[in-house]
Parts: sequence; C-alpha cells; structure tokens
Amino acid sequence: MITVVKIGGNVIDNPEQLKSFLRDFAKIAGPKILVHGGGKFATRMAAELGVETHMIDGRRVTSPEMLDIAVMVYAGIINKRIVASLQAIGCDAVGLCGADMHCIISVKRPATPVDYGEVGDVDTVNSSSLKMLLDNSITPVICAITADYDGNLLNTNADTIATCVAKAMSEEALTRLIFCFEKDGVLADVNNAGSVIRTITPDSVDELIARGVISDGMIPKVTNAIKAITTSDLDSVIIKSSTRLHDDSGTCISK
Repeated sequence: MITVVKIGGNVIDNPEQLKSFLRDFAKIAGPKILVHGGGKFATRMAAELGVETHMIDGRRVTSPEMLDIAVMVYAGIINKRIVASLQAIGCDAVGLCGADMHCIISVKRPATPVDYGEVGDVDTVNSSSLKMLLDNSITPVICAITADYDGNLLNTNADTIATCVAKAMSEEALTRLIFCFEKDGVLADVNNAGSVIRTITPDSVDELIARGVISDGMIPKVTNAIKAITTSDLDSVIIKSSTRLHDDSGTCISK
C-alpha cells in the first residue's frame, strides 16, 4: 500500500513536534509520500520583508511578491530541512516541487469570482515518475509549489496537492491518504479536545461548514478529503494528530 501523508504548518513550526512526527513517518511500512505546506513560516517571512498577507476562506492570496516568498520558504527552507531530517534517520528522501520532473502540473486559477493571485489548481499528476522513485525506495517530499505548462511557478494549496497525488497514486496501487495536524481530528467543539467527530460524509459536510464547526483552514482540508474519497479508489482518508500516526484515532472521511 502507498501512504500519502500531508503535514500541517503548526507542526512544521514546532521543531520538536516535527522531529517526532518525522520519526513516526519514517516507520510507515511500504512506499510513502510526504506533502507539506508551511503557511505560518511564510507569513512570518513576509512580515519581515514588509509584504502583507491576505487570506480568504483559509486560502492565501498570492501576489508576485508573496509567490517569491512562498517558493523560498516551501521549496527551499522547509523542504530541505525535512529531507535532511529524514535522511538523518535513515529514510532516503528527495525534495520536490511540482516543477521537478513535471510531477505536478497546474493551471492558474481564474480571477473570478475571487482573485487569489499567483495560485495554481492541479491539472495533472505524473504518477509514473513518483512511482519510479517509490520503486527505488526513495520517499518524495513534495512542497506546495507547482508549475504550469509554460513553466510559471504557482502557489498551490498543500491539502489539494496531497489529495490529487493520492488520487493519482491510487491508479498505480492501493493508496491511503492521511492529513496530520496538531489536533486529534475534526472537533465538534474547538474548545474541547475530546470532541472528535469520528466520521464525516458528503451528506454531513455542508451542514458542518454552515454551522461553523468546519471553518477557516479546515474547510479546504475536509472538502478535499471528501472529494478524494468520492472520486477515486482511495482505500481511506483520515484527518488526525501528527502525534498519533500509528493508531486508529482521528476523523474518518467516508463515502
């Protein structure tokens, strides 16, 4: 089974949590792919450089200046730190953005109804190239930068990348998708860490969003998970804590 794991920015921001997560990730049996963002790091870097951050419904508006920062942070600092950490614990890894091997090709998102700037929507995933790496026991570490057909770099939501990669890999072999972040799953009450919603279905997700149970950055995470499980042969989609990678906790996204 191929395991695709997406790790959230709050964990990336905490060196000890990230180190612990990567140790657990490296222990996953079989071929695996890690997808990461790093939004909070990018926001801090932007502030230091005098570039203002704008968010709409949990998604970053990417000006040309913000794109440069995203490339530096996602494809550079964060990606290489993760790869170096995995190598140090014996997990052979290679850091990628979508431009590498044209593994993820995107198209720039239309400016209407909302102009997100230099943002890409995934068009194709080169699953054969990723499978080639996996077949040689190399773990791809994919950041949230893609490229279009003309070679323009674009900022792309990491949850979306993880979803599209998992869907593409499910055509090559049995695949599961895990979204890891700092909470134990999707919470019914953000102030109650124990209020994990065990199952979310396509029928329940709209109500949860309307009630504000699912909001901000959790919206793209859950909606991508719903899309993944209902439009592919994925074995499973789970949203869970990065500290509990190897147990049966979390929120299961079900058909």
